[in-house]
Amino acid sequence: MADEKAKAAKPPKGQPQGGQGKGGQQGGGKKDKAAAGNLDHTPKAREGAPRLHTYYQETVRGRLAKEFGLTNPHQVPRLEKIVLNIGMGDASKNPKQLEAAVEELSAITGQKAVVTRAKKAIANFGLRAGMPVGAFVTLRGARMYEFLDRFITLAIPRIRDFRGLPTRSFDGRGNYTFGIREQMIFPEIDYDKVEKIHGMDITIVTSTARDDLAMGLLRELGWPFRGETPQKVA
Repeated sequence: MADEKAKAAKPPKGQPQGGQGKGGQQGGGKKDKAAAGNLDHTPKAREGAPRLHTYYQETVRGRLAKEFGLTNPHQVPRLEKIVLNIGMGDASKNPKQLEAAVEELSAITGQKAVVTRAKKAIANFGLRAGMPVGAFVTLRGARMYEFLDRFITLAIPRIRDFRGLPTRSFDGRGNYTFGIREQMIFPEIDYDKVEKIHGMDITIVTSTARDDLAMGLLRELGWPFRGETPQKVA
């Protein structure tokens, strides 16, 4: 009788005991932990690939290759990262405002913001090395496309007297930088909790060193350039 119970309790050959993986770790061990660490927890990322990224893969790549005569797939431009930066010269004197700016930037992007600090002292500005001067966030992958989609469809229409974004904001190396005056355009910001109205700089970094290719990429993604009708994204 005892032998029968022992055989019933013994798992089949090749299956770990107690639902544990290699090394006795619950749920598959190191591989599952690594996979969990790579998951993107933004709302749209949980549903699958962001809409804008899917549109880029299925439509934009082919259009850009045909428009610019690119035969090598590696020459087709793509987005690499988006950097949001808030500069606050009085951050050391008003730590609450800096803390609020960090929280707002984290809410807007869905990623923890990093406090920027002065690299060297400047006596004329009363600045010492290591003092906080602002905050920034660098977005890549799914979060980058998800943020860009929300910015184009939700935030930009809330800009007062909006007439399009400038076409001359490229740096000559395929990167696009522009500024916004108020963080209130983002729907994630709670008006009642705003400490101070401030702007921010947003830089879109692409894989190409040509401004015309970078402009074509942004135009195909629905970027509202001044004097142009934005491309509709399916």
